[in-house]
Amino acid sequence: MWTVYILKSLKDGKFYIGCTKNLKRRLKEHDSGYTASTASRRPFELMYTERYSVQADAYAREKVLKAYKGGEALKRLFEKK
Repeated sequence: MWTVYILKSLKDGKFYIGCTKNLKRRLKEHDSGYTASTASRRPFELMYTERYSVQADAYAREKVLKAYKGGEALKRLFEKK
């Protein structure tokens, strides 16, 4: 299964949206600073996940979520869960 996920930086409040086949491993990479794009924004809180059986569907959803670009649209998404 593929997971689309949203992290919120507890340091600056900004969001990171990603997609992975192994969420547990990917979260460890973010938390350890292994991921260059998020290393300076640690720690993170996992805010949201969606699961997909098809990789293309997961990447399509990630692209849609990244297009939101605003915190308000993402906050509404979190409230629905």
